Amino acid sequence: MCHHANVFEIGNSLLEARTRRSIDINQAELATKIRAKYLRALEDERFEQLPSQTYIKGFLRTYADYLGLDGQLYVDEYNSRFVAGDEFDPRPRRSSARPQRRNRRAETIVVLASLVTITAITLVVVGAWSTSGAGSKNTANQTRSHTVKHTSIPPLPHAYLQIVAVNGSSYVAVHRDGPSGRLLFQGTIEKGRAEPFQGKTFWLNVSAPENLRIIVGGKTVPLAGYKPIALTVTPSGVHSD
Repeated sequence: MCHHANVFEIGNSLLEARTRRSIDINQAELATKIRAKYLRALEDERFEQLPSQTYIKGFLRTYADYLGLDGQLYVDEYNSRFVAGDEFDPRPRRSSARPQRRNRRAETIVVLASLVTITAITLVVVGAWSTSGAGSKNTANQTRSHTVKHTSIPPLPHAYLQIVAVNGSSYVAVHRDGPSGRLLFQGTIEKGRAEPFQGKTFWLNVSAPENLRIIVGGKTVPLAGYKPIALTVTPSGVHSD
């Protein structure tokens, strides 16, 4: 009963999000690089028309993020509803105990190999620790610093253009100079992450502007609405296309 209460319609919610943002299917195809027939298959939940589960999950995440939704939520919902059934092996099982003995032998070999590997790694770590205590402390400090960097928005004081995902994720494409210029970045900026860009002239395609903070020359650019926008950044300012 509780499981069904959390179920939502994957396809309908994707279609509603695209309709709400007034995005044409061909526009979505161009932005996500996913063929329109696959996008329609996702909206109709005709997953059998997609090449494989790997493609389905990747397409779901990319398309949902592009529409300003939570891509991981859609992947989790797909896994809970469809993957478990696909894991069933339709091939007939034999009653012979020989395969079981073979499996046990293989498992024993894997366990022994793992123990040997763990022992070797332990010896290496102990040796490194005993010969270089200071080096270990420096490594630990670097690891902590690296972890903090990935869980917070890093300071970017020298970047002319900064795109920060503050409210959620958003698909973003950044070109140098104009829409036909060199592609600098294309993908989803996850919540809590920031992308810096050096230079003075850019063209941006943003799918979910309400989730982003765009900073140009140290000043935040006001973004309104829930529809994808295209922005041109120049030394003289920012304007929407």
